Amino acid sequence: MQPEELLKKIQGLAPTLVEYRRDFHTHPEPAWKEFRTTSIIVEKLIELGYSVKMGSEVITKSEMMGVPSDAELRHHMKQAISQGANPELVEKMAGGLTGAVAELHCGEGPVIALRFDIDSNDIEEVKDESHRPYREGFSSKNSKAMHACGHDGHAAMGLGVAEILAGMKEELKGTIRIIFQPGEEGVRGARAMVASGVVDGVDYIIGGHIGFKAAHTGDFICGTGKFLATTKLDATFKGVPAHAGAAPQEGKNALLAAAAASLNLHAISRHGEGASRINVGVMEAGQGRNILPPNAIIKLETRGENSEIDEYMVRESMRVIEASAKMYDVEYDIKTVGGTKSGESSMPMVQLLKKLAESMPQFTNVIEYCDFGAAEDYSHFMSVVQENGGIGTYYMLGSNRTAGHHDDHFDFDESVLPTGVELNVRAVLDIIANHE
Repeated sequence: MQPEELLKKIQGLAPTLVEYRRDFHTHPEPAWKEFRTTSIIVEKLIELGYSVKMGSEVITKSEMMGVPSDAELRHHMKQAISQGANPELVEKMAGGLTGAVAELHCGEGPVIALRFDIDSNDIEEVKDESHRPYREGFSSKNSKAMHACGHDGHAAMGLGVAEILAGMKEELKGTIRIIFQPGEEGVRGARAMVASGVVDGVDYIIGGHIGFKAAHTGDFICGTGKFLATTKLDATFKGVPAHAGAAPQEGKNALLAAAAASLNLHAISRHGEGASRINVGVMEAGQGRNILPPNAIIKLETRGENSEIDEYMVRESMRVIEASAKMYDVEYDIKTVGGTKSGESSMPMVQLLKKLAESMPQFTNVIEYCDFGAAEDYSHFMSVVQENGGIGTYYMLGSNRTAGHHDDHFDFDESVLPTGVELNVRAVLDIIANHE
């Protein structure tokens, strides 16, 4: 396909991309609840001629983190069906096994993976005429769920890329593997997908994000590094209740154990070989002012400039939690509810995207590389691919926004959707043309 014809096809797809994005925005689904989103994506991919895997084929249940209760999952399955999801496909995702992987087999050649995340945030979207999604009738219909990070746009671009590449199948070589990832928020989904083999044999992997450090339409960041490794932990403490006035000696105070843990977690020595972080973001405890608290939970996260530093922070955190529980003679339990590896984009892939971006007139400010300075579940995919001999990068697609990411007023410039599709498609074509 000639470049002019390719561009014409992508431009013709622009209204459809907006429709996809607005449909996903209207029906947001947080981590492990993306039943309708996955169902819509899978039906479209099958229609396009892709080989599609879902459910237990792409998610290893034992590696899932931060999974909602069975009752909550069943509620969201019913909600998804009521909003147009295919009941048979939804049932295949029972237990929260959401997400999908599509493959286009085009003979001998490289295995190229493209990752698009599909989950929403746990945020109530603002209801205000100044907010375009509300004003134009595509704001969230689901309580305490909102696409406040742009993953609705990512999912739309993924479907657009899939459609363009399917129409060019006879011109392609190798295998195109498109990963629609659940549970990026809270860094919960990549590990379970990797364990199922979704990046096995991948030679090249590309992922990206609308906005973030590419703050304006026309910006493009070709590669990102210094993804912080992170681990999300929930620690529960179980004590014994007692009357605070009549028999305090009979109680075992879980609240004090949680408080001691919270204070001392923040006192963990920082690592001398790179950045480290820790934060206790939630502490809940107790039953009443005259009862010694028999129950407590703290929710915390660690971060490290690399995976080794994060592992150090996790070990120290577990030691502090155990010691605090022993100090107050209460039982404790620690659950890992999220986590991902550190990461660094491969410079050959950064340069490839830089070459492409500089040739696209939509980009007026092409930046080769920047530090990410936070955690992103994509780094787990990319790190595993690199460990197995492949290469990858993570780009940022600039977009004007009405508010920051994870804000209930968030919205982005939809004109960047076809640009993102074009960038991904051209990257695939360039890799195939130059793969040895």
